[in-house]
Amino acid sequence: DIPCSNTSFMSTILLTGGFGYIGSHTASVLAEKNKDFVIYDNFLNSKYSVIERLESTIGKKIKFVNGDVNDTEKLIEILKKYRINSVIHFADLKSVRESIINPIKYYEINVGGTISLIKAMKKTNIKKLLFSSSATIYGDPEYLPIDENHPLRAINPYGQTKLIVENIIRDLVKVEKD
Repeated sequence: DIPCSNTSFMSTILLTGGFGYIGSHTASVLAEKNKDFVIYDNFLNSKYSVIERLESTIGKKIKFVNGDVNDTEKLIEILKKYRINSVIHFADLKSVRESIINPIKYYEINVGGTISLIKAMKKTNIKKLLFSSSATIYGDPEYLPIDENHPLRAINPYGQTKLIVENIIRDLVKVEKD
């Protein structure tokens, strides 16, 4: 559990893609729990109006940075500046249809952006990452409800990007354990 910001040990969370639908709801819950966080978003999948709405909901100003997860150097700067010690990663593109039409864009942003974030985290010695995946990694379900043992068979580029990132994280966890 991440300590509350009102304890002697200050803990700050970076929320990538924090102004998107799931990210903004997560920010709201973190604020409710008195957690200190910074939102990092490039507004590709969100609107500036979310800032005002979220600030109104939580009753305080939000610390945020307009930035792209593919900018490793900026991520390193932000991780250091705000003394981040954990990351919740929502920043990605999310349209299955668009991913079929423009798969390279999805691989560049979803996979490349996550690799950039992980590089920045490694450079700043941050080891806590919560990654937001997707049920699309399971493809057409063999059975319902889908559980963690279900075969992984992403059938579109969006799902493939999520599965690739999961595999990257699995590989990194194996290295860390050794």
